[in-house]
Amino acid sequence: MGKIILYIASSLDGYIARENGDVDWLPINTDSGYDNFYKSIDTVIMGKKTYDQILTFGDYPYKGKKSYVFTRNDSLTKDENVEFVSNVEEFSRNLVSSKGNIWLVGGSELFSAFLEHKLVDEIILSIIPTVLGKGIPLFQNINQETNLKLIKTTEYSGLAELTYKVLK
Repeated sequence: MGKIILYIASSLDGYIARENGDVDWLPINTDSGYDNFYKSIDTVIMGKKTYDQILTFGDYPYKGKKSYVFTRNDSLTKDENVEFVSNVEEFSRNLVSSKGNIWLVGGSELFSAFLEHKLVDEIILSIIPTVLGKGIPLFQNINQETNLKLIKTTEYSGLAELTYKVLK
């Protein structure tokens, strides 16, 4: 059975992007566990704002992976790279029965919804040694306590990668 894994980077003060969604502060070509992680997943899921931001970087980066974008706009159904969906709980019941791992790419509203429905199995968080001061927080509107167990720490070229199991 597949696991849903939130794999993300945040600034030291807990932001995943600038207020306008920009991630220009993220290091480029940093030694990290990204390549191995990417090989371990079969599916990517993300929110519409994250999808729109990704499209500004050029070619869609997750070709070859099944991709889903969560949106409140039900009139969007499909494009060449992704399938649009709207109901987190209903969708995830069907998806988790798949065999491969699932990467919860972004953003913070979607993370919160997945945590609220107890659908996240692991969180892999890379802490970037930058303080932004303001931006889009890693988690927003969390309505319940979620306990985690630290299962691994790794240091890559000055950044810390923390792997947590979500206790359900």
